[in-house]
Amino acid sequence: QVQLVESGGGLVQAGGSLTLSCAASGRDVYLYAMSWFRQAPGKEREFVSGISWSGGTTYYADSARGRFTISRSDDKNTMYLRMDSLEPGDTAFYYCAAGEIWYGDYTNSSSYTDWGQGTQVTVSS
Repeated sequence: QVQLVESGGGLVQAGGSLTLSCAASGRDVYLYAMSWFRQAPGKEREFVSGISWSGGTTYYADSARGRFTISRSDDKNTMYLRMDSLEPGDTAFYYCAAGEIWYGDYTNSSSYTDWGQGTQVTVSS
């Protein structure tokens, strides 16, 4: 089991930037793929971006590609999401997720076994 703690959320104006962090702890964290999901009020949770256990492969939702950058620390224990050119539509609760994904679907929430409590991102127009 992996414990996940997100940080870095907040209020930002449209066009601004934020960097989210997800600190992971537990046994064999380095083997876990990690991803960011988000959920806006009244909407379903959706995939934003994911990174493989090695950090060598990244995935992005169409809404995030070109504006967001996912990365992972060298010790594999911390994941980051740099978000640029933020839009009001990015307003949501952002969750960190981890799972042992070898050939699975990163975009499917059922691929993940551990979730953080989330951090709020609010983008004002």
